[in-house]
Amino acid sequence: MQIGMIGLGKMGMNMAKRLLQGGHQVVAFARTKSTVNEAVKAGAVGASSVEDLVSKLKAPKAVWLMVPSGKPVDDNLELLRPLLSKNDIVIDGGNSQYTDAERRAGFLKEKGIHMMDVGTSGGIWGMTVGYCLMIGGDQKIFNHLEPVFKTLAPKDGYAYLGAHGAGHFVKMVHNGIEYGMMQAYAEGFDLLQASKFQLDLKKISGLWNQGSVVRSWLLELAESAFSKDPKLERLQGYVDDSGEGRWTVLESVNSGVPAPVIALSLYMRFLSRDKNAFSSRVLAALRNEFGGHDVKKS
Repeated sequence: MQIGMIGLGKMGMNMAKRLLQGGHQVVAFARTKSTVNEAVKAGAVGASSVEDLVSKLKAPKAVWLMVPSGKPVDDNLELLRPLLSKNDIVIDGGNSQYTDAERRAGFLKEKGIHMMDVGTSGGIWGMTVGYCLMIGGDQKIFNHLEPVFKTLAPKDGYAYLGAHGAGHFVKMVHNGIEYGMMQAYAEGFDLLQASKFQLDLKKISGLWNQGSVVRSWLLELAESAFSKDPKLERLQGYVDDSGEGRWTVLESVNSGVPAPVIALSLYMRFLSRDKNAFSSRVLAALRNEFGGHDVKKS
């Protein structure tokens, strides 16, 4: 298939390259010219603007946005809406709030343009192992775009989940769970680090992944982080949050569904900004390992 990609950051670039490797044609645009040039070297068709990108697509045109949530998505939709025609498609693959996905779908539908919200998980590793895709919108459009989803995801790694907003809602809860899991690992390794024993945290991370009930990809990433910096002394325990955890906690409040672990894990991230705890350094290291998120050096 042919698809336009707007946004060539850590994930957008790798997704474009994975699509190219899968035989699709990608027309790529980003505000930074050097990233467009990198995509062109990988086989993409470069675009100098959003207008140029749309002009190089064939109908029905499909444009995938991989830009930060909030205003950047709305700004791009304002640019795209007059350029696109009936039955064209916009896909938002970023970490947008599900209520925004519902609103944006209505905004585009006024002109007959379809919108799909695709919660995307996989971080910087997605190019090689594939991206988990949580998809909301019109099922007919999902069926039309399925070759793209199939290329981006590993086997059984994508699913149509329902109406507009469903994809981003499921991704929001996914990230809330991620917060809780990471916090539990961080606290456990903090206890190990503080014990009277001289424990090898890299060794323990690897051990726990051999048949234990707490084995996971996050533990593999912990082992990787400890192999590079056994005491995480090169990191500051400052842990940012992308917004998904906050939205999950707010949804918990609004729906009356208790989510104490997720809520507390979010508050611990707030706390990390005031002190350099070892558990916070574990969280920072894990975010850097799976998502390539920036860390503050000690």
